[in-house]
Amino acid sequence: MKRIIKFSRFFLPAVILSALLTAAGIAGYIFRGGFNLGVDFKAGLLQEIQLAPRAVAITYSREGNAVINFSQNGIRVIVTSTEAQNKSYYFDFASYNKIGLLISAMKKDLPDLSAEFYSSEDVSSSWLIESVQEAPQLGVKPYILHYLNPDSSPVEIRELRSALAPLGEASVQGLGNPSERKFMIRLENDSETTQADGKTAGVITALESKFGEGNVALKSSNYVGSRFSKQLQEQAGLLMALTLLLILLYSCIRFKPQFAVGAVLATAHDALMMMAFIAWTQMEFNTTTIAAILTILGYSINDTIVVFDRVRETSRLFHNDSFSSILNRSLTETFSRTIITTFTTMLAVMALFIFTTGSMKDFALALLVGMISGVYSTIFIASSWVYFYEKIKNSKTEKDRSVFVDVP
Repeated sequence: MKRIIKFSRFFLPAVILSALLTAAGIAGYIFRGGFNLGVDFKAGLLQEIQLAPRAVAITYSREGNAVINFSQNGIRVIVTSTEAQNKSYYFDFASYNKIGLLISAMKKDLPDLSAEFYSSEDVSSSWLIESVQEAPQLGVKPYILHYLNPDSSPVEIRELRSALAPLGEASVQGLGNPSERKFMIRLENDSETTQADGKTAGVITALESKFGEGNVALKSSNYVGSRFSKQLQEQAGLLMALTLLLILLYSCIRFKPQFAVGAVLATAHDALMMMAFIAWTQMEFNTTTIAAILTILGYSINDTIVVFDRVRETSRLFHNDSFSSILNRSLTETFSRTIITTFTTMLAVMALFIFTTGSMKDFALALLVGMISGVYSTIFIASSWVYFYEKIKNSKTEKDRSVFVDVP
C-alpha cells in the first residue's frame, strides 16, 4: 500500500505563512511606491533604439511607388507604376557582401535610384540596420540605413540617461548583448495634449546631440495617452475580478460551495503572491504581466479541480474514513502528477527565461513564480479551507447532537 502523506499537519503553518507573505506583499507595495507601471498603464512613450551610425541614404526619382522590405538576409524592392505590372527585385547580402556592391546592384536594376554614402562602401552588408523612423518607401525623401560593427564598444546606460535628462524622468534599460547597443527607453508623460510624434522626435534629437547626428536607429515606438492608460488600469482590475467570479460560479456548479470557495481562495492567493513578487522586485507591470497572472490563474484552478475530483472519488470509496484521511489520501495520490506536470511545464518556461529578453523574460519569470505558488496553493490553501470547514462543521454537528441527547 502506498504511504499516505499527512498534509493536514501542515495546513495551519501554511495558512500562517501565506498570511505573512500577503502582509509582506502589501508592505512591499507601500514601501516600494506601488507597482512599476509600464507604458501600457502609465501615460508615456516607450521606444527601442539602437546606437548605430548611418551607412547610406537612398532616394528614388521615378514616378510610381517603390516599397522596400528589409530583412536580415537581404533587401526586396517592389515597384508599381501605371505603365507596367508590379516588379520585384531582391538583393541578398550573401551575393552582395559589401554595401558598395549592394547599392551598385540596386542601381543596375533601378536606374532612377541614387545613394549617398555616410560610411565606407566596404562595410559588410550583414551589418546593415533598418530604422522604423524611415517610411519603407523609396522616393525623393532619403531612406536611411544604419550599420553596426559587431566589435563596437558598448555604451553605458548612464550616458543615455544624461542625454535624456532635459526631457524629464526617463527610464533606460539595456537589451541583448552590450555590444549590440540596444536600449529600451520609457519617458513618462501625463499631458493630454502632447503628441507622440513630438515626443519621438525629442528623444531622437536628444540622443543625436550626445552621440552624433544620424547615429540613432529607431527599432520600435509605442505611445499611450493618459486617458487610455487610466481606462486600461480599470479594465485590468475588472478583468481580474471577473475571472475570480467565473471561477467561483464554475466551481459551485461542479462541487459543493465549500470546495468552490476553497478554489477561489487558492486562485486569489496565487494572484496576490505574484503581485507581491512584482511589487518587491519592481518588475515592470504591463499587459504582458496581466497575461502571466491570468495564465497562472487558469493553471492553478485546473490543478485544484484535479485534486477536488480525486477527493470526491475517494470519499465514495472510503466513505467510512474521516475527512482528513480522505483528503490526505487524495493529495498523496495526485501529488506525483502535480509535481511532474509542473516540472515539465517549468522546463519550457525556463527556456523562455534563459533565451529571451525584455518583457518576454519578465513574463517567463512571473510564470515560474506563479507555478510554484499554484502547486502550494492547491495543496495548502484550497485543501486547508475545505479541511477546516469540514472540521468546524463536524464539531458543530457533534455539539448539537450532544445537546439534543442531554435534553431531559
